Amino acid sequence: MNSEVKSNRPDEELARLAAEGDATAFDEIHSRYHRFVYAVAFRMTGNAADAEDLTQDSFVSVLRWVGSFRGESSFTTWLYRLVANQVKMHFRRRGKRPEEQTGDGWIDERGAGSSRRGETDRAIDRLAIEEAARSLPPGYRAAFILHDVEGYGHGEVARRMGWTEGTSKSQLHRARAGLRKLLAAQSPALQN
Repeated sequence: MNSEVKSNRPDEELARLAAEGDATAFDEIHSRYHRFVYAVAFRMTGNAADAEDLTQDSFVSVLRWVGSFRGESSFTTWLYRLVANQVKMHFRRRGKRPEEQTGDGWIDERGAGSSRRGETDRAIDRLAIEEAARSLPPGYRAAFILHDVEGYGHGEVARRMGWTEGTSKSQLHRARAGLRKLLAAQSPALQN
C-alpha cells in the first residue's frame, strides 16, 4: 500500500468510495488505520506474528465488507469490531485444530499447555472488554479506543476529538470506571 497517501476526506466518504471500487480511497483507509489495526490485533493476541497476519486479514475484510459500513457508529468503531471478529475467528481456528499449534498438541493434560490457556484467557478478557466498550457513551468509548487501544497520547486524542487535554483525561477516566463496572457485573470474580 502507498504510505504517502494523505487526504482530509472524512472516513465516511473514504468508505463509500472504497465500496465503489476506488483504490485510492482504500489506500487512504489503509494508510490512516494500519497502525490502529495492528495495535488492536497485537493487544488481543499478544503475538507480533499473529498481529501482522490478522492485520493483513483485517484489511482484506475491510475491502470485502466496507460497503456494510452505514455510518451508524464511527468508522473506527466499525473497524475495531471487524478486527475483533478476525481475532475471534483466529482463536476459533486454533481451538479446532490444536495439533497444528505445536508438535505435542495445543494443551496437554499435565498442564504443559498452561501458557496457551493463559494466552486464550487473555484474549477472552480482551474480547469481553471490547464488548463492554460498545456499551459506553460515545465520548468515553472514543477516549478509550484512541488512548488505550490505538495508543495515542491525550494531546492527540484531544486534537482528534476537538477536546481539551483535560477533557480527554476525564473521558478516559470515566471510560475506565465504566468498563470496570460493566465487567464486574458480567463476572463477580472481577470485583476483587
